[in-house]
Amino acid sequence: MHTGFEEVGFLGFDVFGTVVDWRTSVARESAPFLKRCDLRIDPLAFADEWRSLYQPSMQRIRSGQRPFVTLDVLNRENLEQLLVRHNVEFGRLKEQDMAAWCTAWEKLDPWPDAVEGLMRLKKRFAIGPISNGHIAGMMNLARYGGLPWEVITGAGLARAYKPQPEVYVKSANAVGLPVHRVAMVAAHNDDLAAARACGLRTVFIRRPTEYGPGQQSDLEPAQDWDVVADSLSELASVLGGGCGVRTTV
Repeated sequence: MHTGFEEVGFLGFDVFGTVVDWRTSVARESAPFLKRCDLRIDPLAFADEWRSLYQPSMQRIRSGQRPFVTLDVLNRENLEQLLVRHNVEFGRLKEQDMAAWCTAWEKLDPWPDAVEGLMRLKKRFAIGPISNGHIAGMMNLARYGGLPWEVITGAGLARAYKPQPEVYVKSANAVGLPVHRVAMVAAHNDDLAAARACGLRTVFIRRPTEYGPGQQSDLEPAQDWDVVADSLSELASVLGGGCGVRTTV
């Protein structure tokens, strides 16, 4: 067991980018809808545009400009905004088409190491998302990708969005642990900084192609995180070989 993790009982995971490859998956799921709209844009570029609206839409809730709504609502609003930006007439798509398009965010492929690594980690720790995704979306995504979560925490539970402290603290409370017995696992330095400020342990996973081959951010750890690994499989090895002995929660 990695020093300092002997008492950790729950690993909370960022999901979009850390566990699943949102970019190529959203591009794949968007391609037929883009064709139906006669929108001649690279599906990867469209996925990047859709994702670029993610943080600004949540920031309006963090700042108190609007009440909390779940990520599925924001994803739908952001899609509509993109179609307006690209001069797509809404008559080209029926309501069921729009709803189906938004489920792209629940059909994201896990990174190749993710499921195997999670299964090994689950032998020693309780595991689950501390994600900005809503509970239903996380459930559907887990069923799609075979993600072996034991509980779903995060934004839907806290009714707030990371990096607001209540997301981390309420997630720890929900699994019945003090914050120092919870570790945040993420590919994003800002997520880990917020988690550390709340007292959680921190694990940085390198995902250098989350935003494609030209990614500029989060290529390396920005602080001395408790653990740094190149994959969830490597993390399982670092935290105890095969992770064969279950930590008591």
